[in-house]
Amino acid sequence: MNATPDTITAAILVIGDEILSGRTKDKNIGTIADYLTAAGIDLREVRIVPDEADMIVEAVNALRARYTYLFTTGGIGPTHDDITADCVAKAFGVGIDIDERARAMLLERHKPEDLNEARLRMARIPFGADLIANPISKAPGFRIGNVMVMAGVPAIMQAMLDAVGPTLKGGAAMLSETIEARGIPEGTYAGELGAIAKNHAAVSIGSYPMMTPEGFRNRIVVRSRDGAALAGAVAEVEALVKRLSA
Repeated sequence: MNATPDTITAAILVIGDEILSGRTKDKNIGTIADYLTAAGIDLREVRIVPDEADMIVEAVNALRARYTYLFTTGGIGPTHDDITADCVAKAFGVGIDIDERARAMLLERHKPEDLNEARLRMARIPFGADLIANPISKAPGFRIGNVMVMAGVPAIMQAMLDAVGPTLKGGAAMLSETIEARGIPEGTYAGELGAIAKNHAAVSIGSYPMMTPEGFRNRIVVRSRDGAALAGAVAEVEALVKRLSA
């Protein structure tokens, strides 16, 4: 399915050594993907980078230039390896310091005497950024330009996504139809399915084998934002499956 000039696109940048090592299993990508799909925003790319400043800065600049929105998760906590905010500031070429708005949010949870140097790291915000509220632990995320910087903890990330979501420009909702291809090997219909896909530029067609309690089966998923285009492609796929099932 080809992108149009008005397609709203996004990328996710997951930051953290713990994700790459396997110690922590990412749960945020799927949550953000579901949210974006419902909002009519095409998720086009996901990257995972370690806690290394040069790699984070490079990825932020590449992805924010390529897509309408960039969502980052991880690296905004109180420890020495939480360097995302500094890297985003560097990517945008702006300064960073303790933000009094963020400090006030932290004071909703902590006593003034408990705002030690480590906790105040979570109040360091790049100049010019808007804050993303965090009703769970109060330490905010932030938005600068088209980049949304959010926590890695799934429950907090979800809360931040809910807060920033209404400010995003969405697109037309993605429509989807699934055709069951029971008992037909992918290799049998692959060529003709490819031809159908080629003839329907406004439609995305994918074939997904899966194991179910009833045995191995294939599902063909047809997706488009154009209802008429979707219906036309679905009709051709259904006719193909019916012919090959006879």
